[in-house]
Amino acid sequence: MNNTGWIEPFSVQGQHALVEPLAERHHADLSEAAADGALHRLWYTTVPKPEDVPAEIERRLALRYAGSMFPFAVIERASGRAVGMTTYMNIDAANRRLEIGSTWYRKSVQRTPLNTECKLLLLQHAFEELGCICVEFRTHFLNAQSRRAIERLGAKLDGILRSNMIMANGTVRDTAVYSIIQSEWPTVKTNLKWRLEQ
Repeated sequence: MNNTGWIEPFSVQGQHALVEPLAERHHADLSEAAADGALHRLWYTTVPKPEDVPAEIERRLALRYAGSMFPFAVIERASGRAVGMTTYMNIDAANRRLEIGSTWYRKSVQRTPLNTECKLLLLQHAFEELGCICVEFRTHFLNAQSRRAIERLGAKLDGILRSNMIMANGTVRDTAVYSIIQSEWPTVKTNLKWRLEQ
């Protein structure tokens, strides 16, 4: 089984979010989203500058065609506008594993139900449609906000990959690796649905 054919294009929708395949038509919304809160200035993240969003879309689409990433735009249903990006990445079809990552949202929708619902929709597709045995999440060791969000999903820390990546600013990233495995999915799903109802 190769990576390219394992994940067919799909969209998933909840009450707050619509997750659909990333396309060039999303660039205006996403450029505006990247400007909200000047997220690219956070040194420990890799959010594009507003003017670099078209190139980032192009980069992610090239990785999609190469079979190593499936990128999505996250649409806020209330406004109908793209408010962020996320991906299935490090796709390993033979071992039915992938990572949900390279995710960012405009400042105004952070800490709303949108991210929780987006993760629920993508995890549900991964475990129930693709038959994944494991879904990973990775983040900078020092990105406390991201680590807390991943832990709230119910993912468990697998470990820290030390000196794992050289960042654009030249600093070296230690990467915190989390995962949810197939046997944990029913409990994680129940918890995420409960949290969305609160």
